[in-house]
Amino acid sequence: MRAELTGRPCRRLRGLMQIVILNGVNLNMLGKRDPAVYGSTTLSQLETLIYGWASDVGVTARCWQTNSEGTYIDMIHEAFTGGVDGLIVNPGAWTHYSYAIRDALELFPGPLVEVHLSNPEEREDWRRVSVIADLAAERVLGHGPEGYREALTFLAGSS
Repeated sequence: MRAELTGRPCRRLRGLMQIVILNGVNLNMLGKRDPAVYGSTTLSQLETLIYGWASDVGVTARCWQTNSEGTYIDMIHEAFTGGVDGLIVNPGAWTHYSYAIRDALELFPGPLVEVHLSNPEEREDWRRVSVIADLAAERVLGHGPEGYREALTFLAGSS
C-alpha cells in the first residue's frame, strides 16, 4: 500500500501477529535505481515476496511506501494506534538524519526491525549514521530482499 492511510486498525486474522513494513524515500524506484547496490527486484516484487514470507512464518503483513516524510510519520502513528504488533522499517536516506521519524518510532510500543537492502556501514561515511539504530530490536543490513524475510522471522519469534 503506498501512502494510503486507512484510519482503521489492522484486522486481526485468525489471531496472527500484525506486522507493518514501512518503506521510505526512493524505495519505489527499486529495480531501476543502481541495481548493483540495491538489486533488480522491484518494490512490487519485494512486497509479493514479503506477503509470502509472512504467511510462511505465521504472521500477517501490510506494506506501505511513501516519498513524503510527513506521510511516513503518519504511517508510524497509524501503526501505533491501529493494533500493529511489530514494525519493519526501511526509511531510506531518512535513516541518517530524520529525528522526526525517530521521535515517531519512539512512540511505538512493540518491537521494530531496521532493514536496509545494502549495508550502509560499508558505504559512504554519511550513510553510516542511523538515528534509529538504538530503537531497533534488530538490524538487518546488506542482505538484499532476504533481509525482510529475516526481519519477519525475528518478529514472529518475538511474539
